[in-house]
Amino acid sequence: MIRFDSVTFGYGDRPILREVTFAVPEGEFCLLVGTTGAGKSTLLRSVNGLVPHFTGGTMSGEITVAGRSVREASPADLADVVGYVAQDPLAGFVTDEVELELAYTAEQLGLPQATMRKRVTEIVDLLGLADVRGRALAGLSSGQRQRVAIGAALVAGPSALVLDEPTSALDPGAADEVLSALHRLVHDLGVTVLLAEHRLERVAQYADSALLLHGGEVTSGTPGAVLAASPVAPPVVHLGKLAGWPGPPVTIRQARRSAGPLREALANPAPTEPEPEPSDAPLLRAGAVTVDYPGVRAVDRIDLDASRGERIALMGRNGSGKSSLLWALQGTGRRSSGSVAIEGADPAESKAARRRTLAGLVPAEPADLLYAESVAAECAAADREGGAPAGTCAKILADLVEDLDEAAHPRDLSEGQRLALALAVTLTAAPPLLLLDEPTRGLDYPGKEALAARLRKLADAGHCVMVATHDVEFVAEFASRVVILSDGEVVADGPARQIVSASPMFAPQVEKVIPGRLTVGEVAAALEASDGEPG
Repeated sequence: MIRFDSVTFGYGDRPILREVTFAVPEGEFCLLVGTTGAGKSTLLRSVNGLVPHFTGGTMSGEITVAGRSVREASPADLADVVGYVAQDPLAGFVTDEVELELAYTAEQLGLPQATMRKRVTEIVDLLGLADVRGRALAGLSSGQRQRVAIGAALVAGPSALVLDEPTSALDPGAADEVLSALHRLVHDLGVTVLLAEHRLERVAQYADSALLLHGGEVTSGTPGAVLAASPVAPPVVHLGKLAGWPGPPVTIRQARRSAGPLREALANPAPTEPEPEPSDAPLLRAGAVTVDYPGVRAVDRIDLDASRGERIALMGRNGSGKSSLLWALQGTGRRSSGSVAIEGADPAESKAARRRTLAGLVPAEPADLLYAESVAAECAAADREGGAPAGTCAKILADLVEDLDEAAHPRDLSEGQRLALALAVTLTAAPPLLLLDEPTRGLDYPGKEALAARLRKLADAGHCVMVATHDVEFVAEFASRVVILSDGEVVADGPARQIVSASPMFAPQVEKVIPGRLTVGEVAAALEASDGEPG
């Protein structure tokens, strides 16, 4: 269905794809794997001609979909054979309502009214969108918007569907809804799905095959074989390698079948992490914080105290109020009622310069904080605005990431580099409370591990770090405390191990295989301490 034959692509003398050759057969669910910046988005966009028709660059070789040449056709010409869903569906919508968005592509293709109505109805039923059919797109949850974007791509009746990180902004439940819908498309309609995703623990169980993009070259095989050779793989794969299980396994089900001896070797409970010393005056005191939007109460009278040294993960489904709470705590976001005090001061009532020294917030899109033309200019501006000596931001940045070109434009940085720059800019004013909103979007496993280590170091230095995230594997590496929100209220608050172990939705992969252990590192350390055999 999708065939690459000796495809090479790059900008100038910088190749991104090198002699790439592979084929994805009809009705296959294929997972594209690779590190951050490996070129996965470039490869996906080349399937329907967005690369190079709209991006520029030089391409050689041949790409065909359903026997049709991609190089000889525009993306619009290929809409009936390839559907493309980008990372941010809301940015790609062209109408305001669900049904209008689903019908838009059919109208552009000139389909008869009866055919259009029939096709839209079929897609609504297939993707479970009947209850939101007449609603505004802006009022949908992230999972619902993602399903609408998939539906809009399917209206033209394509044979292949290409998706770029479709679950990166979704909570675990919404991600399962989207992936289950894709699974039905593959098995019920024979649609070919090619999907790239950093959160491989969510997707691997659905994949029939996988492609590894590394160094511009692609190797293909079964999900197990590809993930075993990949520099990025979900925790269960690394657990299988540590334990010497055959495969290694790529799903929880496979791992649990082999895990009996390892569970016996680790029967003793994991040591609990010492909590920060209690303080008579917590760094943060939030009382009855309420955030209202027209027709919606996003945060409902939340009480929350936090101390220096704590590493707090805010979790909950999309729309549970996590981002609204972060912005309310930081002081520039909406707060309908309630009180917030950081070291006795309300950031909402403080001037901007003072607010920066109380709480710093890195938004879900770190680039929103960056406006200068170079890394060096960003750092210089942060020093001035934060009242810090010249060179302070650059020194913080050097501690966070190595060998970053000071002359580079922030928009040209990788996701991890851009996040590090936004974090350095925020830390320049030395705020004791550091808030981050979904910081792991676009980061691969090594990037997330590095971020978790940096945030732990900041907490050890006396900061309180609070992160809103859907990434359960990152929480296992980072958090000492977990707060779960639902409908704007706190429904659980306690030590991370206790909270995530009790929740099937928020438990990491390792805990599902070896109860009481959250990460592969914990398992390895426990085996080393006991001289036990992995089994």
